[in-house]
Amino acid sequence: MRDYDKALSDIADIRSKVAASTTFKGLGPAALGITGLMALAMGIGQSLFLTDPLDVPLIFFGGWVVIAVISVALIGMEMVVRSRREHGGLADSMILNAVHQFLPAGAAGAALGAIFLRFAPDNVWMLPGLWELLVSLGLFAALPSLPRTVALAGAWYFVSGCAVLMWGADDQSLSPLMMGIPFAIGQLLLAAIIYQSYGESDVS
Repeated sequence: MRDYDKALSDIADIRSKVAASTTFKGLGPAALGITGLMALAMGIGQSLFLTDPLDVPLIFFGGWVVIAVISVALIGMEMVVRSRREHGGLADSMILNAVHQFLPAGAAGAALGAIFLRFAPDNVWMLPGLWELLVSLGLFAALPSLPRTVALAGAWYFVSGCAVLMWGADDQSLSPLMMGIPFAIGQLLLAAIIYQSYGESDVS
């Protein structure tokens, strides 16, 4: 029984190492592109209906939290379907590896949002730029399992995050464009990179 358990442990370890060294093909351009269009629509909508987002930060960021949740659900569902098709028996290990790579950045973004809104509401103007920087870090952390050109999307989020922080620092303002434009361009760029790398627009 002890040898059996050791064999199972060795097999699991081998599968984990193979998953870590294999390019992850679970990301789909269709879901990524949709999330970019959703970000653009939210940015435009809030620009039209929110005169000063700093007066209603919960409404402003609440809308983006909803977009984030929907985006994660869409990307996650497509990820599961594509991984089952592309990676077969390694699908679960590949998905788990991808989630582990991006999870720290996602958790940090959620924690920063809660802390700023609860304890430092005067500084919420910094959140869009900080979130974009965290997305950049998440993409770079996942780069070993993704096509190398994903680094371009990571670089975009890094540069846009820094630009948004510098832009907002002038008068500590908050604009829907700080979220809408960077995330729309970033997600659409990422969708284009994945499409070019895998040559598929959606799951079949």
